[in-house]
Amino acid sequence: MPQNKYTQIYYVLKKRIESGEYPVGYLLPSENTLIEEFECSRNTVRRAIAGLVRDGYVQTRQGRGVYNIFHPLEPSAYTMGTIESFVESTRRTRQSSATRVILFSECTADDELAQRTGFAPGTALFYIQRLHEIDGIVRILNHNYFRRDCLPGLTPQLAEGSVYHYLEAELHVSIVTSKRTITVEKATPLDRKWIDLGEYDCLAVVSNQTFNSDGVMFEYTQSRHHPAIFRFQDNAVRRASQTDREYSR
Repeated sequence: MPQNKYTQIYYVLKKRIESGEYPVGYLLPSENTLIEEFECSRNTVRRAIAGLVRDGYVQTRQGRGVYNIFHPLEPSAYTMGTIESFVESTRRTRQSSATRVILFSECTADDELAQRTGFAPGTALFYIQRLHEIDGIVRILNHNYFRRDCLPGLTPQLAEGSVYHYLEAELHVSIVTSKRTITVEKATPLDRKWIDLGEYDCLAVVSNQTFNSDGVMFEYTQSRHHPAIFRFQDNAVRRASQTDREYSR
């Protein structure tokens, strides 16, 4: 499916910002310049800019223009507010990566698993354990549960690539939203078997429930990260509190 025009413009501008073509703290080209370059409407340019604002790349200043506020993330930074595969994350942070499947199985959600993951009891699932390597070192252990009816044809070979790429490019499924919980947990024997934690006795754990465009939860994943490399970045916006609104009346 072809991308919308504003999405194409978003990615072109994003690449220019990340490459340094647009220096941090400086204005991006004016709306009129971008309209002429991309041969599009003003609304299309504004939708692309709104995406960059949302993702923390630029800031608009009334009467002045759009400023680049992007600062490169630290290696292995975990970006909140976006759904990103491991391959996409390491590509963004310019690191070499590899994925190994150490377990590929099928199961059915019982009451305990249903309560833990959010799948309905009786749901047919793939259960996969994967190791993610960064620059040749195992840094993440993933426990993946995928609905089998949402990923027909999934194999260990596909799971060693990008499951999201398989969903989007091969099955033409849109990945829409994810609910996340971040905790710190004591290392298990399985963690220590595969991840060299050194003196650490805990990991950063990110649990995801991910939904497609039909509102179906197709994935529950628990990613267990070496604490030395786990970072997360969020782009937050302050909203006026109820007290502030009442005071301004």
